[in-house]
Amino acid sequence: MSERIAVVGVGRMGANMARRLQEAGYSVTAVYDARMDAAEALAKELNCANPLKLEDVTALADVVITVVTDDKSMEAIFGLKGDSLLKGAAGRVFINCATVSPATHVEIEKRARKVKAASLEACMASSINQARAGTLYLMVGGDAKVYERVKPLLSALSDGGKLLRYIGRSGQAAQVKALVNMVMNINTAGLAEGLGLGSALGLDLKVLMEVFSQTGANSRVLATDGEDMVNRDHSCFFSASHAAKDSGIAYALGQQAKLELPLAKAALAQYRKMVKLGIGELDKSGVAELTFKGRGPKKKAKVKGSSR
Repeated sequence: MSERIAVVGVGRMGANMARRLQEAGYSVTAVYDARMDAAEALAKELNCANPLKLEDVTALADVVITVVTDDKSMEAIFGLKGDSLLKGAAGRVFINCATVSPATHVEIEKRARKVKAASLEACMASSINQARAGTLYLMVGGDAKVYERVKPLLSALSDGGKLLRYIGRSGQAAQVKALVNMVMNINTAGLAEGLGLGSALGLDLKVLMEVFSQTGANSRVLATDGEDMVNRDHSCFFSASHAAKDSGIAYALGQQAKLELPLAKAALAQYRKMVKLGIGELDKSGVAELTFKGRGPKKKAKVKGSSR
């Protein structure tokens, strides 16, 4: 546990991963976020540095864990010019946990190799509570030797390695993660339609969900999102905007493979509609706002006689 760890991107997931690693005995030496106030607050909590430059983060760490938003953000922090994690990165290992396109993970690995560093993707199929508890389900892609080097650290985040899976070469773990989220998002949108229709028919939704749970209609999202859909509690664990991004990645993979994916396409349209309506930062369970009668953003009434 002598390796120095830095975390770039300390939102709800990254911050809790940093806390977990410190509690597990690792030396968390630096945290960084584009939102400087978030990084500063976490740095005070963990008693570590919060550099203002990415290259300074690299200088303070042996392993850098990144948890950023999207492809654009990944390419920016691993930039070929200007401030970048790649400056002075020889010998470092980057573990990239964000859900981004497989091609981006492959590109980042190439960039890291050019500066004699290493890069892995460690895609997460869990949420905030699991990040804090160190029980993340992690799917890893990249060089097998690099994976073995950092396996103890990854095990500390994945219930002692019980929830850790090595998938294969760079990009393959990201492909699996995209498919996980595609199916999850389809299931969530489907559950919202089933409960929405049940509500419109005047059925007892508690009874309906119990029947779902004992039949072929059962799914993981029934347990995580069902009551939230009924109660309109859309506290964000996984936002609709992220669901739109991730379903978009999976749908693009389908197009590249020349496959028709009508269910993925329909679910993607629902999450994109949420973003367009300004409710993309609700939890993905908020897709029920599009299916229950009388819900969703209210349309503004037109004022008679107005002109533009």
